[in-house]
Amino acid sequence: MQLSVKNVEGNIFKEFKAEAVREGLPVGKSLTLAMKFWLEKKERKNKMSILDIKTKNWTKGSEKTSEDIDKILYENGNSH
Repeated sequence: MQLSVKNVEGNIFKEFKAEAVREGLPVGKSLTLAMKFWLEKKERKNKMSILDIKTKNWTKGSEKTSEDIDKILYENGNSH
């Protein structure tokens, strides 16, 4: 498919084209991959669940951080 696109920022297109050349890809193929990536990212974001959130591996000694935060928030008379 051949198409024309208006209102593309020149400096962005130049950077994009240069990256496509470095990767050894035609600009059209690179643009197709970029659009596909964008659409898939948008789709994944819309389907995100609480189960997709990864836990943080905190360092040793931080086991009671949640309790410390609760103490600061609720036991020092800061309830509003």
